[in-house]
Amino acid sequence: MKSISVIPAVAAMGVLLSVFLLCSGCYTLTQGFTLLGYLNQGVPLESLRDGEESQFVEQILDIRAFASDALGLKKSTNYTRYVAIDRDYLAAVVSGAAPDSFTRYEWRFPIVGKVPYKGFFNPQDAKREGEKLKKRGFDVWIRQVDAFSTLGWFSDPLYSYMRDYPTYRLADLIIHETLHATVYLKGQSQFNEELAEFVGAEGARLYMEKKFGKASPEYQQMQDSEADSAAFIAFIQELIAELSDVYAQSLSREEKLKQKEYIIQKYKNRFDAEYETRFRSDNYRGFSRLPINNAYLELFRLYYAGGDYLRNMYESSGRDLPKFIAAAKTITSKGDPRKQLEDALQ
Repeated sequence: MKSISVIPAVAAMGVLLSVFLLCSGCYTLTQGFTLLGYLNQGVPLESLRDGEESQFVEQILDIRAFASDALGLKKSTNYTRYVAIDRDYLAAVVSGAAPDSFTRYEWRFPIVGKVPYKGFFNPQDAKREGEKLKKRGFDVWIRQVDAFSTLGWFSDPLYSYMRDYPTYRLADLIIHETLHATVYLKGQSQFNEELAEFVGAEGARLYMEKKFGKASPEYQQMQDSEADSAAFIAFIQELIAELSDVYAQSLSREEKLKQKEYIIQKYKNRFDAEYETRFRSDNYRGFSRLPINNAYLELFRLYYAGGDYLRNMYESSGRDLPKFIAAAKTITSKGDPRKQLEDALQ
């Protein structure tokens, strides 16, 4: 994931590219053909076992086995092929939101329903889509993502830039996306992303504990990364809460926008002033230079708005992730998914 934003790149499925070839229109056909081009370039992971990627191959095979055998996620041919690519991300994803409220813009697609993002393999196409939204008065954010799930329509491959990922990030990515392929509820983007984010992170933690042990440098590196991520998310949630209070008031649009600009700058100044006491690494120092807007902040509401709800449910049900995943498999698109999950765990 791009650490400066902490918007989970592995969670961002763009427009769920699995539907590209099932839909009509220039957009879907263009993205679909590009996707198929990547898939056709893939080589079997096993064929790299004796080369310089041998360690990477063994890591992937071990994580895949853990995801299916230990956690109970769906067995598939995902992550069994390798694609060489000349950049360090897969796609550019566009998100939009109202400038004076946290009302996200949504695109509608067959099969998956409404989704609050739209992905492009060509970043210039993403930029053009973003400009269209800006002309309609929306705040826009474009981010790079390194993976997505095709929900079983295709075998999701690994990409060459993933070779440099630390083990915990590979585990999080694979478990997160395999969760999407195991449990996906049409029209429930918020819950889908919250669930995959939680299971990916907790599954990666369990894998690292099993593989290296809690006293290992690898496990400590993961903990440091998670601590910084949590600190950053907590800071952003404070900013979101203050802006939400402003947006809820009976103020003119102009006054809301004025206060929004002031509050965002105030938080940027705070961030720089408090950096040394909040973070263990330098990964987030660039935050105050980002053009923060509601589209950026709304992504954190999408992925992290659930707060500790899933964590608390997990803790109260015995901290058993396979049991938690098994319960999630019973959820349907009808009704409240949180309530269904809670009932299934009891």
